[in-house]
Amino acid sequence: MDAWYSSLDNLKSIRSHGWVWVTTLRKNRIVNHNKQLNKLDISEEGTPIHLRGYGWVTVFKFTAKNGRIDYRVTNKDNPTRQYVKSIMDARWSVEVYHREVKQNCSIERCQARTSRAQRNHIFLAISAWFEQHKRRISHEFRTGI
Repeated sequence: MDAWYSSLDNLKSIRSHGWVWVTTLRKNRIVNHNKQLNKLDISEEGTPIHLRGYGWVTVFKFTAKNGRIDYRVTNKDNPTRQYVKSIMDARWSVEVYHREVKQNCSIERCQARTSRAQRNHIFLAISAWFEQHKRRISHEFRTGI
């Protein structure tokens, strides 16, 4: 999940279910005895930190090509950098899917009132996305893109 959902209440709720989570924290989040996250020296292999109000987690620092720094955090025991990266990559592919199904297939523009008509609209919008996706993959395969 991204930083919008990383409130203490959400993290504690997820933990209460026994689930492992990976999220992005804002650089000014308070950790380790009232220090801001961006003021810590974070190792390449991850650094255990105490998230105020939550407990111990592991933080990784990722730097994008444009220089943007993301602080990705997990409650998983002994996580690797590759594990955190793979989770965040999978999350991004879900974000892309949702953006495409909204923008290209108008999934949120249903004006029907009955639940059956709304379900039909959702089904057809997702079906249209699959068709577009198949065509895009086929085109990329044929052209070598």
